[in-house]
Amino acid sequence: MGESVYSNYPPPLNPAQKAFLVTTVKDWAVQNGLMVRPAPTFVAKESNPHGVLATNAPVTLFPSPFPRTCFEEATALQTVYNQLLIDVDDFISRLWNVHQSVKNEGYTQTLSLGLYRSDYMAHSPSDASTPSLKQVEFNTISSSFGGLSSLVASLHTELLDSPPGHPIAYPSHPLFESNVPPENTAVETLSAGLATAHKAYGLSKSTPSLPTCILFVVQENERNTFDQLALFKQLTKVHKLPVFRLLSSQILDHTSVQSSNPSRPLIYRPPHSPESQFEVSTVYLRCFYAPSDYNTERDWEARTQLERSAAIKCPTVLNQLAGCKVVQQVLAEDAGPNHLASFLDNTDPHVMARLRKTFAPQYDLSTNGRGRELALNPDTAANHVLKPQREGGGNNIYKTAIPEFLNSIPESEWKRWILMELITPPSEAKNVALRSDGEVLGGDVIGELGVYGTILWDQAGGKVLHNEQGGWLMRTKAKDVNEGGVATGFSSLDSILLF
Repeated sequence: MGESVYSNYPPPLNPAQKAFLVTTVKDWAVQNGLMVRPAPTFVAKESNPHGVLATNAPVTLFPSPFPRTCFEEATALQTVYNQLLIDVDDFISRLWNVHQSVKNEGYTQTLSLGLYRSDYMAHSPSDASTPSLKQVEFNTISSSFGGLSSLVASLHTELLDSPPGHPIAYPSHPLFESNVPPENTAVETLSAGLATAHKAYGLSKSTPSLPTCILFVVQENERNTFDQLALFKQLTKVHKLPVFRLLSSQILDHTSVQSSNPSRPLIYRPPHSPESQFEVSTVYLRCFYAPSDYNTERDWEARTQLERSAAIKCPTVLNQLAGCKVVQQVLAEDAGPNHLASFLDNTDPHVMARLRKTFAPQYDLSTNGRGRELALNPDTAANHVLKPQREGGGNNIYKTAIPEFLNSIPESEWKRWILMELITPPSEAKNVALRSDGEVLGGDVIGELGVYGTILWDQAGGKVLHNEQGGWLMRTKAKDVNEGGVATGFSSLDSILLF
């Protein structure tokens, strides 16, 4: 059935149908907040000096077929993945230095919150009768698009629910019969994780006591504001919690740590109301995941201030480091010490085997190692991707470009990269995308499924207080495009129809 689904999907649109569907999607996006700030390549800053404009998020016109078995396996394993990384630590020197600095002083907060997203592809090599699930990466910081992905599922569901003959109904197709995208609870799940941390923080540690709040720390010139605001709204309207957003560059201006108080509560004074004071229960980082977020020493001082405070961090520095590619590479190794088992010692061996099957082969570039051999040979490099120790799209090196790239940098820097075998997605998948600049593109595509999960645990003893899976993201890109980030302009938001 897989081949027949992909080979005649999506149903063709005549020019009038296509124009009407595009207009419908644009209007729905504006009405429901499926929006992003325009890229400067689309609207120049001088034309939008006050940042008031927004445009539809890049989105597919149709939901994409996705194997039901792969989706169900991804959602079933998420809580295991959540727990897998709660004790892992490794280093990227500056982040590690932040941890060491706070460790030497003494951590005052042992609770740690993770809002995670595990990304997968359906692996469909030519010699396989059925697709299998393979993990692309595991995101431990700023796991975005939960808010907008829920909206895309709603958009496609509304279009599929239109009665036959209705002006905005899709053309008929067997996959559309009694089929809509699965429920997407990403907003509810991610917000509940933050609310759980806020409650676990407990009473104010200040003297006198202060009202507590959740603080979103965000990037300058953030284009993905509306995605964050979906969580913001859920926390304020449903959970009835005070929530604030603060630019990372303003942390030292508007927050402080009461060093005379051994609990070191983090105090926030809103810039719009400096006479008010709140104690931050939970810091949710939607920044500080890439070197570009640390422009000066002041940024590192700000990250250290958050880390040494009593606020529950999402994530802590150690938890961010757990998402480094080298940690994932070590956990995926099937030779030598069984690192996976050491972190999941109470897990059913059958579940652990299922988890290991989702790993694509990964290698470091150590001298005389298998990874170096594969990366420097153009024939074998063509089946691999080189990944750096950082988050965000636009950083990977693909296929035959790998040997030339490695030879262009000092060999001492090779240890910063991990080689991963490419995943083979379904070869006949197609879709049509509406870009944020209004361009409509159709053709062969590759889809990547992300599954969200949240976990709250006590690092002093490892007790898990909350562990939940809920919600998903589908990103779709043109087949000839290597990178996959929506924020970086490579992909479109999508939803799925299971088959």
